[in-house]
Formats: sequence, C-alpha cells, structure tokens
Amino acid sequence: MNAGVLVSLGPLIVIAATVVVLMVAISIHRSHRVTVALTLVGLTIAFLLLCRTPTPAARDGTALLAIDDYARFYSGLILAATAVVTLLSIGYLERLAEQRDEYYVLLLLAALGSIVLVSATHFVSFFLGLELLSISLYALVAYPRTREQSIEAGIKYLVLAATSAAFLLFGMALVYAELGTLAFAGLEATRTSPPNPLVALTGVGLIIVGFGFKLALVPFHLWTPDVYQGAPAPVTAFVATISKGAMFALLLRYFTVLDLRSHHLLIVVFAMLAIASMATGNLLALLQSNVKRLLAYSSIAHLGYLLVAFLASGTLAATAVTFYLVAYFVTMLGAFGVVTVLSTGEREAESLDDYRGLLVSRPWLAALFTAMLLSLAGIPLTAGFVGKFYLTVAAGGAALWPLLVVMMVTSGIGLFYYLRIIVTMCMEPAGEPTAGVGLVRVPLVAGVTLAALSVALVWLGVYPAPIIRLIRVAVTGGG
Repeated sequence: MNAGVLVSLGPLIVIAATVVVLMVAISIHRSHRVTVALTLVGLTIAFLLLCRTPTPAARDGTALLAIDDYARFYSGLILAATAVVTLLSIGYLERLAEQRDEYYVLLLLAALGSIVLVSATHFVSFFLGLELLSISLYALVAYPRTREQSIEAGIKYLVLAATSAAFLLFGMALVYAELGTLAFAGLEATRTSPPNPLVALTGVGLIIVGFGFKLALVPFHLWTPDVYQGAPAPVTAFVATISKGAMFALLLRYFTVLDLRSHHLLIVVFAMLAIASMATGNLLALLQSNVKRLLAYSSIAHLGYLLVAFLASGTLAATAVTFYLVAYFVTMLGAFGVVTVLSTGEREAESLDDYRGLLVSRPWLAALFTAMLLSLAGIPLTAGFVGKFYLTVAAGGAALWPLLVVMMVTSGIGLFYYLRIIVTMCMEPAGEPTAGVGLVRVPLVAGVTLAALSVALVWLGVYPAPIIRLIRVAVTGGG
C-alpha cells in the first residue's frame, strides 16, 4: 500500500482512531463535554481529509475499497449527518439517567461501518461494513436500558437483522460459486458470458432480500415502525438517514456494475418492490397517530420513490437518486431533530397530542417542523420538491410511466398525513402541555443545528445548482 492510498483511507483511519481515543478517555475520566468534543474533532478531521484530492493511483484504493469521487461524496454526507446527530444528542442524553459516553463510541462505529459500505467494491468489505453498522445499531436502539420499549425494539432489530444477514451470506456464496470471485468487478463477466441463471439469479435474489431489509422495502418493512418508535429520537434519525443512505449508495454502485437494464427479471422485481413500498408506506401512514411511526411509514414510501429513479439507470438517474438522498437527509434530520428537542427523559414526544398547540408555545419550532413536513410532501421552495422533480425527470426519460403514475398518486396521499401534523400544531392546546411541548428547554446547540438544517432545506430548494454540479462529478467518476 503506497502513501497515496494510505492518505485516501485517512477518514476511515481517523474515525477508527477516534473510537480508540474515546474508549481510553472514558476509562480514565468520564466527561460528557470532553467526549462530545473528541467526537466532533474526529468527525471534522475526517471530513477535511475527504476534501483533499487523491492522486489517480489512490482513487482505486485497495482490493476491498474504492476511494473514488462517489465514495468520497457519500462519505462526506455520512460524516456531516453524523455530526448533526451528535449535536442533537447532547441535550437529549443530558435528560437521560444513563451513562452517556459509550453512546458516542457506538455512533462513530456505526458511521465507520456506513463509510465502509459506500466505499465497498467487494462482498467482504460489504459484509464487514454492514455488520459493523448493524452491531452498533443493536446497542444504540436499546440504549435507554430503563425503557422497555427501547429494549423490545433492540431485540426485534437484532433478530431480524441477523436473519437478513443469513440471506445475504447465502446469496454471496451462490454468486461466488458461479463467478469464482467476490469482487463487484467480477459481475461484469455476466454481460459477455451469461452465468447459470438458477444459481446466479437465486444468489442475487437473496442479496436483494438483505438490501430490502436494511432499506425497509415492502415486504421487508415490518421492523421499521417498532424500531423507529422504540429507539431514542437521535438514533431514529440516524437509522432513517445514514443507515439507509449508505445501503442505497451501495445498491446503486452494485447494480451499476451488474448493469440492471440487461436483466429484465431484476427490473420487474425492483418495480414491484417500488410500487409496494410507495403504496403501503403512504396508506399505513394515514392510520398513525404516533409521529415516529408515521415518519417510519413515510420513510418506506420515500425509499420506494428512490427505487423509481434507480430503475431508470444512467447518469441522470444516479444524479437524481443522490440529490434526493441529500434532500432526504436534511429533511429527516430536521424532522427527528424537532422530536428530539421536545422529548424528555421519561418519554419521547411522539404522540400527535404532544404537538397540539406547538405554534403557540414554540412558534419557531412549529415553523421549522412545518418546513420539514412540506419538504417531505414535495412542496415548492423546499429541497424535497427539487428532489422529486429530478426523480420525475429521470423516470420520464426512461419511460417508466406506470411507476411514475403510482409515485404521483401516492405522493398526493402522503400530503394528507403531513398536513394532519401541521394542522395539529395550529390547534388550541387541549389543556396543560404534555411531555415535550412547552416544558422542555431547547438546548442552544440543538436550536442552532435545527436552524442550520432549515437554512439548508430552503437553500437546496431555491438554489440547488452547486450541489447538483458536485453530485454530477461524483456519480460520473465513481457511481
């Protein structure tokens, strides 16, 4: 390994080193402020190292990882989102009667696993990154040990994630048995010499099951509402954004190598998953009175929207998917950030009644939450609108008209339950404010973070050109 490759792997090395430093610091003296400071310093240094342009020889990275523009862009997105989750977690953890420091160790390990996923070019690195992410999330979801709901959510996630890992491993084994390699580049051989369809398609099918679980696509979505509801609000934000975004980035890289357009059966499978996710996610969200469960079903629908552009293939589709993920990150981090700052040490601010009268008691939080919900609905002047516009252009360019019609209809359905939350915030309070609303002091750090997210939301909706140029370079060079 030459010096250029070592420098390119710098962000991974820095995050891993920060984890070690944190564990040593915790063993010497527990200090929440010191732990947070070390975490943010590690994330900042790793992000700055990503901004360094690698040499041409270093872009290929190692046999397991690629350090191309594609991986660097998604790694930067993951690091920035992890920093946001860290900032939102500070005040939240202060209200919990738990040891706080280990939380940040787990958070960094989950971020490290996510970066490995978006850089993976080999099934070995794919699985190692996935397990590093998953094992960290098992503990993060169940972190509040005194909450039965969190423990239940952690156990559910553990059992179902282990099951999906078994599907993935068996699928990888079948692909290896047929192709004789675990490198993604070996999949290109299928374009010239078609493999045994029974073995290869079965292997790829089992891998899709693993992807389906991690992305919470229907019918692999049953864990999502329970885990979203039971997990601490900042952890839910991490699962909804970074965990899913890393998996979708890997999915995009994997099936670009595989050349999805040359496999009609795979197109049909993904189209069915997209339609089922869009319809089921939006329809079940209509029935929810729990905000976290509502956003869980909403996230299922949004992953269905992403699959529509994913099926279009090509550079435009990759650009649309990546921009939509950026907009989705900003929006969901902002939405769950509001839930986080309104939650107490005893319970989460997750019921619709917790938001009744928020416009009166906390007008700026109500305005910010409204902006996030409108972005999820795809209303103009928000990042979500531009994201859906690009998805529509990509799907229309590939003539995916049935999927496009389903996306439009289900998006209209989704507008109803987003407006339901907004209307609730504008209602008169029913009585004494419940947990969260009007009772919890919003930490300054969390308030500034939410304000920055709202600015980013509007900026991406009004002037998206700079980030789109950056995305085009990234997906052309690596995706």
